[in-house]
Amino acid sequence: MPGNSFGQLLRITTAGESHGPGNVVIVDGVPPGLALSETDLIPDLNRRRPGQSHLVTQRNESDEPEILSGVFNGETTGTSIAILIRNQDQRSRDYKDIKDKYRPGHADYTFDARYGIRDYRGGGRSSARETTARVAAGAIAKKLIAQAFGGTVVGYVSQVGDVIADIDAPETVTIEQVETLPDGSPNLVRCPDPEAAGRMVALIEDVRRDVDSIGGVSEIVATGIPAGLGDPVFDKLKADLGKALFSLPAVLGVEYGIGFGCAVLRGSQNNDIFVAEDELGIATQTNRHGGMLGGISSGQPIVLRAAIKPTSSLARQQPTVTRDGESTTIATKGRHDPCLLPRFVPMGEAMVALVLADHWLRWKAVTPPS
Repeated sequence: MPGNSFGQLLRITTAGESHGPGNVVIVDGVPPGLALSETDLIPDLNRRRPGQSHLVTQRNESDEPEILSGVFNGETTGTSIAILIRNQDQRSRDYKDIKDKYRPGHADYTFDARYGIRDYRGGGRSSARETTARVAAGAIAKKLIAQAFGGTVVGYVSQVGDVIADIDAPETVTIEQVETLPDGSPNLVRCPDPEAAGRMVALIEDVRRDVDSIGGVSEIVATGIPAGLGDPVFDKLKADLGKALFSLPAVLGVEYGIGFGCAVLRGSQNNDIFVAEDELGIATQTNRHGGMLGGISSGQPIVLRAAIKPTSSLARQQPTVTRDGESTTIATKGRHDPCLLPRFVPMGEAMVALVLADHWLRWKAVTPPS
């Protein structure tokens, strides 16, 4: 199975299955001297892990990372960083009844079509459990871009079903608003609009009681990004960000800036007017371009949105077929998210941070010294 590596100068390679011993990521290209320990990885892994609230799967995983190489005396050495995250709460027996059935909306059939064999225990390599490794690597990328140029990446839930958050200035949303409600309680759905967050929680609870699932949209915003990252043809920054987000499970659509909203505008309405600013140099009055022009960062906030489909594994009966093409029904046991959005946020952040760190290293490699 090829396709387990991502990035160029900052490159990750992952391995592992949902119900195997664990998941591993090897991170190549991190410069030496970056302060790093397991403690730096834990916050984002905790945001991604199952069992964190009643709105997500109740699989009980601590997701404690183990750094196996590439760090000495609390600093990166410049060599490959290997991280292991062990699985602890697999219940493979929940999947024995579906080993010869295809779950509607899942990768079961396409895995068989591609490889002729599949790990039916939770989906194996196609399970979102694989993203633990990406989130660990993304935490390193976040540290790298913060130290290199003050870059930050903040994601949040902007829509669940027909509940849409009111967020006027995406670039001002803080991690504190995403994680905590104004009364100090945890923001279970990770929506920075408290009123919409409450309605999202109620909708997810209704869907769960109906033995169903619901989709939505996550918005991811990168700020402090310098102008000039990206290449203008096949390695456009927007292309790599699109691939990064589309590579995550359940992502059915990605847009940036005004996105599909540009289809109804004239050029004079869509163009962002350039202005000179004393501190920032060249800027734009608006940001319909989402921080990227010609596939290269403009210095404005990079604003992306990912549409996430409803969880496909459902405990309710659905019609399907067996591997032999015989009609049957299926009801998936196991522990599944009624809505993927709350746990998607750190996954999306991780992939965006990895792309930005990779493109910064590539920009640094070709930019002549001043």
